[in-house]
Amino acid sequence: MASASRLLPPAPPPAASLQCQRARLAVPRLRCRASAAAAASPSPGAGVALLERGDAAAIAVREFVTLDELRAAVNLRIRTFYEYAVETCGAEDHKAALAEREYQGLQDRISGKRINFQRVSCINGTIPLSPSLMSAGDLCSKCKFEEDGKERVVIGSLDLNQCLWLPDELTGNRPGVDEDYQTRAYLSNVCVAKELQRNGLGYALVDKSKKLACEWGITDLYVHVAINNVVGQKL
Repeated sequence: MASASRLLPPAPPPAASLQCQRARLAVPRLRCRASAAAAASPSPGAGVALLERGDAAAIAVREFVTLDELRAAVNLRIRTFYEYAVETCGAEDHKAALAEREYQGLQDRISGKRINFQRVSCINGTIPLSPSLMSAGDLCSKCKFEEDGKERVVIGSLDLNQCLWLPDELTGNRPGVDEDYQTRAYLSNVCVAKELQRNGLGYALVDKSKKLACEWGITDLYVHVAINNVVGQKL
């Protein structure tokens, strides 16, 4: 499923407008696939217990700063989008290979090495490492990075892509909101650590991407959502 939402009105109308258009698209297997754990709706307040007093105020939502942060964001995506049975042989090696491939691919897109990607930004939600997060499985070990001598954890992430078309990712009919592809952008790899969902971080990530898109001159954003990802569809 793809949805397109208008960010800025076409000049000169003064009033902002919102236009939504949806088209049936084939769901890509790699980037847009949601695991059963990611699609499941957590109980209200499930992530609150992992946030210590004052932690919520310390959450930073911004464009990535360091390559270590970028790698931590990629690890969060692999952790979110892929699920393996406990007895699966070679699962960790497979995850490491997926993470390395996505890390190199994301660097190439951001640096402009990938054809048709004019501008790409990785936007992350990060939080200081705290004792309360240590109970969140491998979240701290996999998604941790160091900045200014302090350890932080990436708990949410997405990519904002300004591009003409997305090879191997966009299938079917493009959202027909604006014929000028230069003013459209695509959100990809939207994820929030399952232990910290329903704390508003997903909305904060999308809001940040909308503000950055406006700075780029973007008028329309669209995104693919897996048909079984109810939480993603609501977001």
